[in-house]
Amino acid sequence: MREVLSLIKNEYVDETQTDVLVEDAIEHMLRELDPHSSYLSAKDQVAANEDLRGNFEGIGIEFNIFHDTLTVVAALSGGPSESVGIRAGDKIVKVNETNIAGIGLSNRDVQKHLKGPKGTEVKIEIIRKNVKEPINFTIIRDKIPQFSVDASYMINSDIGYIKVNRFSQTTFSEVKEALSKLKKSGMTKLILDLQGNPGGYMDQAVGIADEFLKKGEKIVFTKGHETKYNEESFATDRGDFEQGDLIILVNESSASASEIVAGALQDNDRALIVGRRSYGKGLVQRPFSLDDGAEIRLTISRYYTPSGRSIQKPYNNLEEYENDMSKRYKKGEFFSADSIHFNDSLKYETLNGRSVYGGGGIMPDYFVPLDTTSSSKYFNQLYNANILREYAFTYAEQNITQLEEKGYSSYLEKFEVNDTMLSQIVAMGVNEKINPRPNDLAKNKRLFQLYLKAEIARTVWDNQSFYPIINETNEVLQQAIKLFDRIPELNKSKM
Repeated sequence: MREVLSLIKNEYVDETQTDVLVEDAIEHMLRELDPHSSYLSAKDQVAANEDLRGNFEGIGIEFNIFHDTLTVVAALSGGPSESVGIRAGDKIVKVNETNIAGIGLSNRDVQKHLKGPKGTEVKIEIIRKNVKEPINFTIIRDKIPQFSVDASYMINSDIGYIKVNRFSQTTFSEVKEALSKLKKSGMTKLILDLQGNPGGYMDQAVGIADEFLKKGEKIVFTKGHETKYNEESFATDRGDFEQGDLIILVNESSASASEIVAGALQDNDRALIVGRRSYGKGLVQRPFSLDDGAEIRLTISRYYTPSGRSIQKPYNNLEEYENDMSKRYKKGEFFSADSIHFNDSLKYETLNGRSVYGGGGIMPDYFVPLDTTSSSKYFNQLYNANILREYAFTYAEQNITQLEEKGYSSYLEKFEVNDTMLSQIVAMGVNEKINPRPNDLAKNKRLFQLYLKAEIARTVWDNQSFYPIINETNEVLQQAIKLFDRIPELNKSKM
């Protein structure tokens, strides 16, 4: 490669950027290996690692862009913005004297302006409701925690619920904290929701599986070309929830570390897996730093569930691999378990002798088809135009005192999104040139009502208040709540 690059640099007819050529060549080489080995430039790898580290450095706000203006949805508790007095509803119009309002601002632009190393200074100008003149703030950036547990709450007097969105460096400790809180609230049964969870750190998955398994039970093992990458992980004696009934929720977007947890608990007959077949990523990547700060994430092993299953789906044809979800949808796999066929040569047995299969993802013990009855084109149009979130935010801002005085419990039980509110949504859509769809709205009225109610709650209270409401539309969860009587079947040994 050096020889070729030297020839290009010295002899080629036009000026070239050899560093770009090198990056393209590396990316192409890795792409020929498997779908998950990858190259990250020095700049990209910083951003890519932030989610997994469990924190980033910035000013500490949750934001949205309404009418091309950056609006503060919440100043994160304990963060630098809250400490200087930034409030929900503040509109940030300038950053370091640069106008950012009405210029076609994107989420990436916002991060470019507001993120930065801890200890650095950023000056912002905001417009606040009922204040005539703009207000200027100087904020010192700091580390901002990012949480991987979206919600943990009691569904009823004995069933707890934990939603995990990824496996970052802090996930295990977050789940431990959630388990402790729920047990104090009387939890004897648990639903762990890994739907849409793309994975992350393997050690965090192992730690979480350990919370549910008895000492000595195998969690996962890996095999690589180099024996140094061959590892086995077993449960220790530290588990906080080894006895209670357990259900794990997965779907086609649950991948990697999510599949480690689901596979370990399924193979040990510890949990009922509910939902749809998971993604099928069983390749383990390790980051290797390069001299210029760039990084190669190279596949160094495959992981296997305790019974010996490789969950990795075939990847000999990269195009087919990338279109796998579309193929599953067209085959009808999202709607019927009967459309899924496993090769008998990939048949394995759980601890108690139940049949499970390798070759591509975790097949749930109880299949829940994708619910298309609540699919709404009109909802999607309004959602994509940010109208639903803007309406919820504005409503919450205007009624926050009244809503807070009544409290979340009262809101959860009694508050309803009425027809007047829905009419206002329709009018906002018309202003954005989205034509009304009365039949669609009537058919999917409950979806609109629940989403708006959940978003209003999130604005007034927090993320935790969003999920008990929106989960009424979560068909996989609603089915799972009814399936705890199926769990004794897991403990029946093969005759």
